[in-house]
Amino acid sequence: MANVSIYLNFMGNADSAFNHYKKVFRTEFSTPIMRMKDAPPRDGAPPLPEADKNKVMHVALPILGGTQIMGTDMLESMGHKLIEGNNFTISLNPDTKAEADRLYKELSEGGTETVPPHDEFWGYWGTCKDRFGIRWMFNVMKQPQ
Repeated sequence: MANVSIYLNFMGNADSAFNHYKKVFRTEFSTPIMRMKDAPPRDGAPPLPEADKNKVMHVALPILGGTQIMGTDMLESMGHKLIEGNNFTISLNPDTKAEADRLYKELSEGGTETVPPHDEFWGYWGTCKDRFGIRWMFNVMKQPQ
């Protein structure tokens, strides 16, 4: 079922932050924490520095009223810099690739920092910053086979 989440970016302390939020909201992670080292290597990409391997790639935690917060660590080794304004994203999780494509097309029009939705190892994913400066993520999870 389609849903919306709030996606938070951290500079190396996502693990601590989400363990704190877990206590505050008295809930459990939706899935196990995925670490940077869990991602398959990308062709032509440099190897991940040892210091980044245990950083959080993805974590999800239900909070109140069906809302879920998700998060990741930004990596200085990849040129990421955390500044207010890029520390959160509205994550849209539509039911189909076609709906993800439609949402992306309409929200990215006139926007910047666009990555069109495409297949990744976990599903169909893309992102953009709209013309009003709001960051959006589109994610259709792979279905178990």
